Amino acid sequence: MMTQTTLLDAGHATVASSAATRVAVSTVIFSLRRNPDGQASVVLPLVARTRDPHQGQWALPGGWLDIIESLDAAAARTLAETTGLAPSYLEQLYAFGAVDRSPTRVISIVYWALVREDESRSASPDHDQENVAWFDASALPDLAFDHNEIVEYALWRLRNKVGYSRVAHGLLADEFTLAELREVYEAILGRRLDPANFRRQVENAGNLVPTDSFRTGSHRPARLYRYNQDAELAQRGPLTVRQ
Repeated sequence: MMTQTTLLDAGHATVASSAATRVAVSTVIFSLRRNPDGQASVVLPLVARTRDPHQGQWALPGGWLDIIESLDAAAARTLAETTGLAPSYLEQLYAFGAVDRSPTRVISIVYWALVREDESRSASPDHDQENVAWFDASALPDLAFDHNEIVEYALWRLRNKVGYSRVAHGLLADEFTLAELREVYEAILGRRLDPANFRRQVENAGNLVPTDSFRTGSHRPARLYRYNQDAELAQRGPLTVRQ
């Protein structure tokens, strides 16, 4: 006797045999850019798609996972191929696998990364970047697939992590003033912070190491700080990542 479950299983097997699930790797890369007024904002690079589906639309940089490479290696490779960027730190964000997110069944393993402004401006000068452009994260166009949703989730993760980790260091030089650090926090959180309260909070956190150097300029010299290198940029927990 053929039951409804049997029919469903048979139909599912037919679909599975005719359209295999593919795995892609994409990366959300955040950096900072300053407007003519000097105010910093969070930006990210997007790639214009050159083929269907969504030909001509902007999308996150990425590509297919090769059968012989790890996820981390695939993220680094596809990022370099599409944008010329090579951030020193990549963290896995989430797996996106809604059935209707693409005309064919595609699961995207998404990473996120931070690069300093000088690094984002000088990425691989010989790399063909005609189809790569930087966009303000708060004013994105309609992106291909579900990439608007992915960026929104990455921003949420960044804003949450900046409060309890030293993740802001990924957007700073090795040594920085407290005003420069506050500027990064304000760009990420999208609001102004009280300088006195901010100084008190970051100094009490114990993650900063004061140096003997000062930044000089039109104002009084400002002491330079660095992050405690014994703390990870973002904690991975007890998991050992296999290459």
